[in-house]
Amino acid sequence: MTRQLRKIDHLRHALALSDGPGNTGFSDIRFVHNCLPEIKSEEVSIGTICAGMRLFHPLVINAMTGGAVKLTPVNERLAEVALRTNSVMAVGSQYSALEYPEVAESFRIVRQVNPSGLIWANIGAYAEPAEAQQVVEMIEANALQVHLNAAQEISMSEGDSDFSGWLLRIEKIVRRLSVPVIVKETGCGMAMEQIRQLASAGVAAIDVGGSGGTNFIAVEASRKQQSIASEMLEWGIPTAISALEAAKVLPAEVDLIVSGGVRSPLDALKSLAIGAVAVGIATPILRSCETHGVDITVGWIEDYLQSLKRGLLLLGRNCLNDLRDQPVIITGEVGQWLELRGISAAGYARRSRGDKL
Repeated sequence: MTRQLRKIDHLRHALALSDGPGNTGFSDIRFVHNCLPEIKSEEVSIGTICAGMRLFHPLVINAMTGGAVKLTPVNERLAEVALRTNSVMAVGSQYSALEYPEVAESFRIVRQVNPSGLIWANIGAYAEPAEAQQVVEMIEANALQVHLNAAQEISMSEGDSDFSGWLLRIEKIVRRLSVPVIVKETGCGMAMEQIRQLASAGVAAIDVGGSGGTNFIAVEASRKQQSIASEMLEWGIPTAISALEAAKVLPAEVDLIVSGGVRSPLDALKSLAIGAVAVGIATPILRSCETHGVDITVGWIEDYLQSLKRGLLLLGRNCLNDLRDQPVIITGEVGQWLELRGISAAGYARRSRGDKL
């Protein structure tokens, strides 16, 4: 099967499957309600800065698709949504456009539709720096996502099983490019040990891409019409846990993006309270766009952002940065994981304005 056909396949199966079966862990995190918010709604701002880029809001239309001629209209619709909602948009892996130049239009269409918007290019950690430079130039990208997808690769009949040299390539890409480099997992999360390595490599941000959302192991099993052991389907680090591990070790100059089953505005608020500057959402936006069209999807994102503002208002917080000292209660499996990994759940519960963890 050619890479183009595989991209079409991935999109079809991702839209057909539900999230999981793993849990994101967000249900184990709760806010401490503020009954005296002492704030006006017009004082609430949801602007943010990510990898040196000023964003109107923290919702990123995350990497999904492209890489086949037939997918050009899909990216065109997503780009229209990004334009109308002032959202960052990340395209799917562009490697196929390096192999088959005729499919580059499925990515270039995004910049044509949204000439002044923030657009992130995307390529795998197997790519050489020159290839990374090419995909950035292809869409005049403002940043590059480098994706990590080892679990998906070993699940694909066409996949690779040589993951050596990824960190060194990332370091070389960071040195080569003039735009920020963001490293993103694709559904299995990141642990603090590898997060430290990536931060040392000079990346501008990491996107933990935890388990509990779109499951590419399940996508590959569906493509091959094969059953797979439940233990493998639940492989990975739940998104909330991965975000908490990242918040523990990331230096101030490296930003945190949380994705992987971030579905509700409350999930997003919890991610931001953990320490994220942005959250990535992919499949729900794609599904809405393909099922209901651009107008409905724009409305969905606008409602989502209004709910974020209402959440800040209830917590008495003017802006997203103020959430960094918002007390949250972490219990259940997430709390147990943190205890074993040396992260203080009690510290999060006892935060107050002005405190630092």
